[in-house]
Amino acid sequence: MFNLSPFKLMIIVAVILIFLGPDKLPQAARQIGEGWRSLKKFQQRVESEVREAIPSLPSSGDLARVVRSPVNLLNEIASRTQSIDDLVEDSPPPADTNDDEIEPDTLIVGEFTPPPPPPDPSWN
Repeated sequence: MFNLSPFKLMIIVAVILIFLGPDKLPQAARQIGEGWRSLKKFQQRVESEVREAIPSLPSSGDLARVVRSPVNLLNEIASRTQSIDDLVEDSPPPADTNDDEIEPDTLIVGEFTPPPPPPDPSWN
């Protein structure tokens, strides 16, 4: 796991023995063992939760269908937009009407008369 040779393990144990001393070494070994066990239990809990969650996930075929559905919708919208663009391109251009071409005599100019005001309700 750690790829430690026996010589390296002996050096590590000697350094730990020097720092902790013979009195605290058994207590430290117990704490390390308890920590290792709790780490293993945590790992097993996570693995079991993942195994329980996997069956509830959709199958890859369902997942592909769910992903393809919006993509197909977007492709359909794009094709409809393209067909509308084609219609616009195929339609004749609008007739050119410049305001300069309109003769001033053809314009009807009249006086504007505003509509009469509404009756006042207080006159009743």
